[in-house]
Amino acid sequence: MLFMLLMMMLLRLWAEKVFGVPVLDNWWQTETGHAIAATCLGLGHSSNPPKDVSGMAVPGWDMKILKEDGSESEPNELGRIVAKLPMPPGCMSTLFKADDRFVETYFSSYPGYYDTMDAGIKDEHGYIKVMARDDDVINVAGHRLSTSAIEEVILTHPGVADAAVVGVSDKLKGQLPLGLVIPRPGYAEDLTKELVQKVRSDLGAVAAFRLVVLVTGLPRTRSGKTARKTIADLANGKQVKIPPTIEDPTVYKGIKESLQKLGYALDAPDPQ
Repeated sequence: MLFMLLMMMLLRLWAEKVFGVPVLDNWWQTETGHAIAATCLGLGHSSNPPKDVSGMAVPGWDMKILKEDGSESEPNELGRIVAKLPMPPGCMSTLFKADDRFVETYFSSYPGYYDTMDAGIKDEHGYIKVMARDDDVINVAGHRLSTSAIEEVILTHPGVADAAVVGVSDKLKGQLPLGLVIPRPGYAEDLTKELVQKVRSDLGAVAAFRLVVLVTGLPRTRSGKTARKTIADLANGKQVKIPPTIEDPTVYKGIKESLQKLGYALDAPDPQ
């Protein structure tokens, strides 16, 4: 997801420079049938919204950001993006021959709300920023952190060619972020130390980022998605079944060897 977001960001910057007009983002899901958040100029929304937001809630949608306990998050606090019922016309009304599964999947986690299963924030003005799928949010000592946000910081370092961040188990904090980094050729600086300091500086000590392994490749699908779950499972010592869509399955061997040097994946079976 982060790879696609970065590509969209680059295309947006290119289009704004070439055409001399703002490129306004929006956010929607297959299930919704139309945009959930967007910039609606006819309603007086600004044509120059804050950076990286998807816009404000489209009329008909009552969007909330909720904590795990169901209470509403504070402005700019990461949480689950949900929509208060009823949903507006045009949205899906069930799953084919699976009414019970429809309710269980989308409406059981947060009763009274449609669960987008995405994580994000809403600022004090109502702008919504989609951060990641909620599966990519980890809990570090009670703080919910987006692994995508940490990846964004890491990827801005000039010595990083590519990176992925996953959550690994920790007895003290519950989970810790682990960064897998492909260094740029010829970069001879102390990359690990610099990345730890950069994340601490940009995101704060609450991120508890101190685990970095250098790898030569990441498991990507043919569409460009990073198979983060398989990396996390491998680091946590679980059996990993390599998805058939992975372009280069051999990268798992190098990742396992790098993780073992850091004390992870010691008892993990070889990915198959």
